[in-house]
Amino acid sequence: MKSTFIRLGAASTVLAALALTACGGGGGSPGINRTNGTTGNGSGTPPALGGTSGTLSVSLTDAPACGFDAVNVSVSKVRVHQSASAADADSGWSEVVLAPARKINLLNLTNGVLEPLGTTPVPSGHYSQVRLVLDPNTGAGMANTVIPTATKTETTLETPAAIQSGIQIASNFDVVAGQTYGLVLDFDACRSVVTKAAGGYLLAPVVNVVPSTANGITGFVSTVFARDGVVVSAQQNGNVIGSTVADPATGAFALSRLAPGAYDIVFVGAGRGAAVIGSVPVASTTGTTAVSTAAAPINLPVSLTRTISGTVTLSPVSATVKPYVKVLQTIAAGKTVVIQGRDAGAGGAYSVSALPVAAPQYASYGASLPLTFGPVVPVQGVGGYRVDALATGYVFKTVSVVDVAAGDKADVNLQLTQ
Repeated sequence: MKSTFIRLGAASTVLAALALTACGGGGGSPGINRTNGTTGNGSGTPPALGGTSGTLSVSLTDAPACGFDAVNVSVSKVRVHQSASAADADSGWSEVVLAPARKINLLNLTNGVLEPLGTTPVPSGHYSQVRLVLDPNTGAGMANTVIPTATKTETTLETPAAIQSGIQIASNFDVVAGQTYGLVLDFDACRSVVTKAAGGYLLAPVVNVVPSTANGITGFVSTVFARDGVVVSAQQNGNVIGSTVADPATGAFALSRLAPGAYDIVFVGAGRGAAVIGSVPVASTTGTTAVSTAAAPINLPVSLTRTISGTVTLSPVSATVKPYVKVLQTIAAGKTVVIQGRDAGAGGAYSVSALPVAAPQYASYGASLPLTFGPVVPVQGVGGYRVDALATGYVFKTVSVVDVAAGDKADVNLQLTQ
């Protein structure tokens, strides 16, 4: 769909045919198609839906993930229903079933890669509920796992019983009789893994339905630092809409499935200053805008980096709401962009690292490449940042200036109230 950015309602990824049967990564067998509990295509005859059926094609993708070499989930089925309130045991569900369940490393699905899960005939009409069903961690407990970058050891990812009946995903789409609808599920690996206070990792899935049409913004960053990791994000008004990781070998990146509009493109790399391209247009749901080429890739200056840490508390306390912290800078033409973002961990503690001290580089988009970048002093000052904390159902809070030019900043604490 990596230091990561939150994606709310839309996402990255690019370039895949959607009307596919299940195949490829993970070594799983083709998906078994089901409608209303009746098995079809691959294990029998599809339901006789006559001229009132279309085809649903399901794929999986991911956004950048932070601090892990792998985030593995074992997908057993995808279920869809025309009623948003349908319960697990109600009739009317249509399913793509993977038999056996397929263990997928979400981190292999960044920067344009889709994992096709399967197709199934479904009644035509409007659909408002999707459920992604994962295998539970039974037996050896390795159906859903992570490999932390720090330890390089595969570790069980605890899967709560509450999500084993299916991760419920808000959705609204229409299947037209005689046509195929491509359903793309964007599984945000970073936001979906919670480090437990007592040790270990918990799965708290964050999954969105994203547009199936490939479009967006493409380009290249220098391979000199791409190999160390460069996160590229498409933003609007200080909110990350889509993000990806530049290919470490070629420096190529692609931000896709973006709604038409203008986006600020932000580049953040390890040990590097940030770069921003302002107001990059996405003209249509099928067009692509290039911001750099392989011959003239984007370069990021070397920079010292710092860390901002603290605690976000909720009043009243909630055991189910997870605060999120954004670290931003306001740069040219009043544009505010997210440099880093993190979910708060156990007890609301957070730590946002890899924040550049150097001033960001900025270029306004123009159709003539290469673009010309120059340093800009943020409103918060060189080495200065704004820190926002937000949580569902709470009023967000801001610390307007946190200066890390001279060193890390701890105890940047925020309390959110309802």
